[in-house]
Amino acid sequence: IFSLINAWQTGEWSINSLMDLPMNTLSIALMMKLGLAPLHFWMPEVLQGISLPTGLILSTWQKIAPMALLLQTSHLINLNLTIALGLTSIMVGGWGGIGQTQLRKIMAFSSIGHLGWIIVILKFDPQLSLLNFVLYIIMTAAMFMSLTTISVTKMLEISTSWSKTPALTTTTMLILLSLAGLPPLTGFAPKLLITLELVKQNATPLAVMVMFISLLALFFYIRLTYVVTLTLSPNTPNSLLTWRTASRSYSTTAIMNTMALILLPITPTLLLL
Repeated sequence: IFSLINAWQTGEWSINSLMDLPMNTLSIALMMKLGLAPLHFWMPEVLQGISLPTGLILSTWQKIAPMALLLQTSHLINLNLTIALGLTSIMVGGWGGIGQTQLRKIMAFSSIGHLGWIIVILKFDPQLSLLNFVLYIIMTAAMFMSLTTISVTKMLEISTSWSKTPALTTTTMLILLSLAGLPPLTGFAPKLLITLELVKQNATPLAVMVMFISLLALFFYIRLTYVVTLTLSPNTPNSLLTWRTASRSYSTTAIMNTMALILLPITPTLLLL
């Protein structure tokens, strides 16, 4: 509504001027819509209570509009506010996901952590923040589509998926490592670029804090990777194929999984777009 009223009054979509109090209020409202900590309490519970396809929409498509408004107002946003909420979100995203066994809640805390990285760099470099957001959508969509294909919502269920779909289970493991930000996967690119940009902006202590706090999230990603690929159920089914009533096309899932894994080499090209 705010964006529409501003476009109606000024005749253009760009937001050029706003007082401090309305800007801070708008920023906090948009960050609550994104699910940033400490305004995140609605997100894990809501994501846990809905299906995986709906969770995909909530974690990706629903965040495009508030993120677009934050990018438009990035030159007006309070730097201290973005740093505080960004660091809090990275910490909550890592700390909250450690003890979870429900995959949808794990993805919710993963989303909170990734959005913390995006918000931390928003004031310094909006274009880099946009690139990070696009890569976040690709990786999160690939993970949700993989979980939907395997039809799992718990760690116990995904630990038995290896004998049914070994190829998809392998790519799911790699997507988890990509979300963790390990090289040479796609998720390493935004973390590397954000860290370099913070150092270039003479915010080296902030870069160090962000990287250290991210180790919390790295722990539960690696734990989930271990459960997916390095543990086998004692009740392994005799059949290597999942019984399906109808053949389905998984080309979209394959494309998203590929993008979530191999975009690191073309990062310089993405930066020029």
